[in-house]
Amino acid sequence: MLEKKDQEYEKTVLIGVITKLQDEEKSKEYMDELEFLAYTAGGEVVKRFTQKIDMPNPKTFIGSGKMEEVKAFVDEHDIGTAIFDDELTPGQQRNIERLLECKIIDRTNLILDIFAQRAQTSYARTQVELAQYEYLLPRLAGMWTHLERQRGGIGMRGPGETEIETDRRIVRDRISLLKKKLTSIDKQMSVQRGNRGSLVRVALVGYTNVGKSTLMNVISKSDVFAENKLFATLDTTVRKVVIGNLPFLLSDTVGFIRKLPTQLVESFKSTLDEVREADLLLHVVDISHPSFEDHIASVSSVLDEIDGADKPIFMVFNKIDAYKPEVIEEDDLVTQRTKAHYSIQDWKQTWMHKVNGDAIFISALKKKNIDEFKKVLYKKVRQIHITRFPYNNFLYPEHIE
Repeated sequence: MLEKKDQEYEKTVLIGVITKLQDEEKSKEYMDELEFLAYTAGGEVVKRFTQKIDMPNPKTFIGSGKMEEVKAFVDEHDIGTAIFDDELTPGQQRNIERLLECKIIDRTNLILDIFAQRAQTSYARTQVELAQYEYLLPRLAGMWTHLERQRGGIGMRGPGETEIETDRRIVRDRISLLKKKLTSIDKQMSVQRGNRGSLVRVALVGYTNVGKSTLMNVISKSDVFAENKLFATLDTTVRKVVIGNLPFLLSDTVGFIRKLPTQLVESFKSTLDEVREADLLLHVVDISHPSFEDHIASVSSVLDEIDGADKPIFMVFNKIDAYKPEVIEEDDLVTQRTKAHYSIQDWKQTWMHKVNGDAIFISALKKKNIDEFKKVLYKKVRQIHITRFPYNNFLYPEHIE
């Protein structure tokens, strides 16, 4: 169970499905992630429900028998919130709400809620508000009676909390206004990026909670907010870093996640301009996570969406201190060796061997292999710099001590 802090946690249940497209193992991974999302948003998961089904029920997502089981548990344990692992249609949400008589949140709404909590700057808050309104628009018909009955908590931060009388026209006007505001801020930020001069730009990218902010703190000796929760970083942070005597700009960006809501990809594309305009991407991976290869694929997919996949990428496998392969006893002749049993050395001999040395294994938290990492990063930044400014070649030696 995840450690609790001194705060009130909302009692929640999680609901997911096992389908032809999402087997039992994949479903468990998504539910683990959903529990971490719920915890990050302020929820205490009391129970998980999963159902094996060919495809989600178009009216209630899960079957009637499973719904009765959930309803009995919700009533008996005074559960305030049911969180579904996939995005619900407006019709499904209304039907489920009538049946369970508690607050219904889907994965998209949960992620939007976390972003609403985490947004610190006016720019980030505007982006989140836009995404929330775009999610809200098709769901207006049945939401307000429910919001009047139960306010506050997970999924209720943001526009729904105070504007019960909102109708589609007002929401559309608000969306239009927010888009104009973002366009205006984007122009200002573009000018700011243009004013940074000729320094090489390096951007940290990766799945959420892989240690990007911790790594940034180690490299830049700054104090960027970092904690063991999803989406700890929402606002892009840019720092000037010097390795050896070579200066460059390092930016920390919002973490990616599987099943990322479309609304967020759209509204945060401008924040990810830092990625688009970077000269080098440091793709940070939590190698201790059992699904790290899936995480790499998810990040690559989002990079492709924002036209960042063609950038030079340096793979940084973080959290080697937390990596613990499963062990097969010497006298065990039955257990088959799988990736779960690979050592770090074994992993280096797989597809990672094909990235031409563009991969390094570190622990940002324990500062393991950081000196080696800095040397490799220096060489990569130097190469970009002297390609751009060949007359500066003599200023920067090929290697640093």
